Amino acid sequence: MYQNKITLMPQDILEKEFKIDTRGYRLKEVDQFLDVIIGDYEQFLEIINNLEKEKADLLAEIMNLKQELRNSKLNMEVASNSGMSEVTNVDIIRRLSQLEKMVYNSKASKEEEEKE
Repeated sequence: MYQNKITLMPQDILEKEFKIDTRGYRLKEVDQFLDVIIGDYEQFLEIINNLEKEKADLLAEIMNLKQELRNSKLNMEVASNSGMSEVTNVDIIRRLSQLEKMVYNSKASKEEEEKE
C-alpha cells in the first residue's frame, strides 16, 4: 500500500553516487549520513509492514465479531418469537451447548488452517 508512495528504497540510497567537484563535500561524511538514512528507511518499511499485518488481523477479527453479533441477535429474535415468557434451565443448557459447539468447531477449523 505505502510502497507506491515511497520514492527511495534503502538500496537506492546505498547505490547513489555523487559527482565529485573540486570543492565538493567530504565523501566520508556523506556516506555516514546516507548510512543513517538507509537505517531509518529500513525501520520505516518494517514498521509499515507490521502495521499492515496487524490491520489485516484486526479486520478479520472485526468480521468474526460482527458475525457473532448477527448470530446472537438472530438467536434473541428466535427466543423472543417462540412465545415463551419464561426461560427454563433446559433452554439455557441447550443454548450453551449450541454455543460450545460453534466455538469448538471454529477453534478446530482455525487449528487445521494453522497446521496447513
